[in-house]
Amino acid sequence: MGRCTAPVRGHRTASGAANCPACGGSYGGYRGYSDHRSYSPSSYTPPGNRGGGRSISGGSSRTTKPRWSRPGSSVMYTPAEVRALTPIRERVEKRATVPDLRDTFLCHAWDDRKGPAKELHDHLESRDVSVWFSEKDVVLGASLLREIDRGLANSRVGIVLVTPAFLRRVAAEGIADKELSALLARDLLVPIVHDTTYDLT
Repeated sequence: MGRCTAPVRGHRTASGAANCPACGGSYGGYRGYSDHRSYSPSSYTPPGNRGGGRSISGGSSRTTKPRWSRPGSSVMYTPAEVRALTPIRERVEKRATVPDLRDTFLCHAWDDRKGPAKELHDHLESRDVSVWFSEKDVVLGASLLREIDRGLANSRVGIVLVTPAFLRRVAAEGIADKELSALLARDLLVPIVHDTTYDLT
């Protein structure tokens, strides 16, 4: 019996199969490769994706749409991503509901309200930084301490204008000292030193 020619010549046609010394037409109904199902990228389903609802990249399920997803958005998340992102989203949403949120709270000595503190306030606001400043935000007849507490709560960071007057007020444990203590407790303090030094002698 002759050797099959398929490894060398192949049996791509019916006549090729019929002319093979070994097969000799035993393929009969052989119709070649053209009868095989053609490959189409759109018809291919990766083995790990045949169950549906799974991403090809990484193999992680992306079938979750969190409550904070925009209407009409096609972006899907894994459960792990939702768990990680939801607390961050909630903090942002909470901050967004705070009325009159300011970029900074200006902590200063009462004696500086017409001079250095006012100059610093104007300088910051000219650069689109929103500032809580007692001279403009505490209305006549309102409780100063209550308004300061509200201003501290509604500001992202606090700027402390350190001047000789401020140091005297802090030593006397006045309002400036209370503001400074509140900012230090929140770790949201940016000191600006004006007309004074660090020399303790």
